[in-house]
Amino acid sequence: MPTPSEHTRLSLEARLAEHARTAWPQLEQLHVRHRGAFAYVEAELADRERAKLMRLRYTGAVGKWGFAPYLASSARYEDSLLPTGSHTGTPADALDCACRLRLAAPGT
Repeated sequence: MPTPSEHTRLSLEARLAEHARTAWPQLEQLHVRHRGAFAYVEAELADRERAKLMRLRYTGAVGKWGFAPYLASSARYEDSLLPTGSHTGTPADALDCACRLRLAAPGT
């Protein structure tokens, strides 16, 4: 399983943060931690509460990441399809899907 470079990890964090600012204004900040080929993404809400959103798996291509939303009911990440029908997609697509599942519609 490929492991992302430091540059790729920083690029992922920047892309996610920019997309969150424009599409999900109710998020105060994103927190991303990396472990091997995986990036774990949490959202910080206005009340400082944190919500686990998703796990991304590096595929070796900067623009395509595997997607696994956090399922609070089972307290785990579950590999899943994105709305496009694919197991991989852009970080922005993954963030949108995870936020719709865990939060609310964009802009609300």
